[in-house]
Amino acid sequence: MKKSILVALFILGGCAVGPNYRTPDLATPPAYQDLPTTKAQAPLSSPTAGEADLSQWWLQFNDSELQSLISRALQSNLDLLTAESRLREARQQVIVAGAAGLPKVDSSGVAAHIHSNSNLLSKLSGSSGGSSGSGAAPSGSTDIKLYSLGFDATWEIDVFGGIRRGVEAADASREAAVWQTRDSEVTLTAEIATDYLTLRATQARIAILQSEAKDQQDVLSLTAARARTGFVTQLDVDQQNALVASTLAQIPELQAQTGAMEHAIAVLLAEQPEAITAELDRSAALPTMPTTLPVGLPSDLLRRRPDVRVAERQLAAATAQIGVADADLYPKFDLIAAASFTGSHLSNLLSGSNLGEAGLGSIMFPIFHGGQIEANIRSKKEEQKQAYYAYSKAVLGAVQDAEDALARYTTEQQRLVELQRAVEASRSASTIALQQYRAGLVTYVNVLTAQANELTARDQLEQSRQTFASDLVSLYKALGGGWQENLPATKIAGASASKS
Repeated sequence: MKKSILVALFILGGCAVGPNYRTPDLATPPAYQDLPTTKAQAPLSSPTAGEADLSQWWLQFNDSELQSLISRALQSNLDLLTAESRLREARQQVIVAGAAGLPKVDSSGVAAHIHSNSNLLSKLSGSSGGSSGSGAAPSGSTDIKLYSLGFDATWEIDVFGGIRRGVEAADASREAAVWQTRDSEVTLTAEIATDYLTLRATQARIAILQSEAKDQQDVLSLTAARARTGFVTQLDVDQQNALVASTLAQIPELQAQTGAMEHAIAVLLAEQPEAITAELDRSAALPTMPTTLPVGLPSDLLRRRPDVRVAERQLAAATAQIGVADADLYPKFDLIAAASFTGSHLSNLLSGSNLGEAGLGSIMFPIFHGGQIEANIRSKKEEQKQAYYAYSKAVLGAVQDAEDALARYTTEQQRLVELQRAVEASRSASTIALQQYRAGLVTYVNVLTAQANELTARDQLEQSRQTFASDLVSLYKALGGGWQENLPATKIAGASASKS
């Protein structure tokens, strides 16, 4: 009979209550709808359906400064360090959950000395009074010494798998924390790159304004000379002077924007806002764009997007929690053992004659809890549904992000090409208008209009280049690029060792 009971317990111990988790099979489109099919749709950089390694996508820009900034940020960014700390915390919670299925052993010790001049204690202890072996104590006094060293152990046998489901939930939460760390890397690298590209584009716009202001100043000198000789009126001089002032007035605002970008990048590196101003004040051109961009298939997002993986692991944890709640419906089996050494002399306390021991097994079966257990199970099932909806939403959102980023990236290329043509045309018009003005064929209004159009076209072109580069960063982020498979574990292990 005893063997039958043990066999039944072992069989039950191999099972676990609650549903077994399986990753949901969510449908994704077979291909991206906005993937360009002709060179005309993507004249500068063509996204393709090929597979690519996007773990360090910023290397495609061939910009050493950008690479340096991202490398430093990955080591020192405070949000990323916080995510890594949460991962270390989640790892410890796995140990906590697993410890619930192991025996727990505690020890305790007591040393007591009781002295009394009353004969009450001697009567209670059956003594005739006085301390044994010593005539120094007065009649009726009592000395009692007591030493005790005890050990007790408890072990809940996980027959129905509630503890194992708890470990499963904790492990899924740990994996979610891994992917949250990687998602922090994706966000960080994209933010650094976007700020850096905005900085470089703004510096280029300042250079354009300064160059245009110089050219306009040269025209102002020519106009002033012609006014002094009576060929033109003071009106032409004042109009050109106003154009120069208007051009120069745009520079301070852009300089403030460059300062804001420099400060933002420094903070992302966990530095004081002004720490890298001198480093970034040296103007440089916007990085070149790659001519081809493999983007893969929408189904790749399920494994490549860290936020999608986080949602999937959270669903797994929520599923395991149903099993933890289900286990409360079944009996709990506990083994309890205790041993103690008790004596009046410390020297021979650990002798066998002072040993006392006890052991027992207990079973607790829930009978009536006012519906609490069933309500908790229903609650966990609803949490699982919510996690499933969140996972489904994350998948849909990932596909939408990629489609939107592809559309913006493709259409901005077309806009950029047209703006390049506009700059060439406006530059030619400005040159012709100035030549005709010198020859007296047109009024000065034509020159002013041509100069203003050229400045606007050049500024719009530079802003389009910035948008094009930023759209590429957004596309890399939407595809889940920016994390490395082994980097988080290596960094976290090193951080943990350095602080222990």
